[in-house]
Amino acid sequence: MNPRDTILELDNLTLGYDRHPAIHHLRCRVARGALVAIVGPNGAGKSTLFKALTGELKPLQGQFLVHAGKEGIAYLPQQSELDRSFPVSVFDMVAMGLWREIGPFRGLGRSQAERVRAALAAVGLSGFEARQIGTLSGGQLQRARFARMMLQDANLLLLDEPFNAIDARTIEDLIALILQWHSEGRTILAVLHDLTLVRQHFPETLLLARECLGFGPTGEILTPERLATARRLAGEFDATAPVCHRPEAEAA
Repeated sequence: MNPRDTILELDNLTLGYDRHPAIHHLRCRVARGALVAIVGPNGAGKSTLFKALTGELKPLQGQFLVHAGKEGIAYLPQQSELDRSFPVSVFDMVAMGLWREIGPFRGLGRSQAERVRAALAAVGLSGFEARQIGTLSGGQLQRARFARMMLQDANLLLLDEPFNAIDARTIEDLIALILQWHSEGRTILAVLHDLTLVRQHFPETLLLARECLGFGPTGEILTPERLATARRLAGEFDATAPVCHRPEAEAA
């Protein structure tokens, strides 16, 4: 793969907590414009990888390189990480997607306010502007979070379990939005558990079980044999194990 066509490089990347590895020795390159599902058992390291890519977690070993340009990364964490009791309206939460453009202390201009309304309309939330986020259903809240991400206008989108605990109609609408973003040339990485959705909509898959068990065309990666190996490795994981160093990998 030509380096200029690469948006993300993982080079012997090992991540963990308190020096105990959660995911180790990842090596792969993600092409610009790719649509990638990240799949694996619970505890496989999927969310840990996103925490590193967004700067929340430093590597224990190896490195990663992001070539996303000035538009950078937009990150949608799991919905459970959001404090729904925080007193903020739907309009104001979605407008936070413009912070990189306007800064935290400037008000919205008329054109920017119209963009917020347009983003809400695109996710089916016109008329919800004044509602407090704590009054929304899970599906409505996820639509608002997608609208906020839309306004970030990023090249690389990271979605952590975007379809967890939401209704089927919302899943259908949000998949359509993801496919639209992909058609615009954006790169999308999504942590997913529903393998049917992965097979239907995501051309490439990264299968993790504390290590990379495969990255490539979804049909070649999501085989019964690989999935069984992923479940076995996740069950055998030792949370107290130290970081393993591979001299040949470090010298490469």
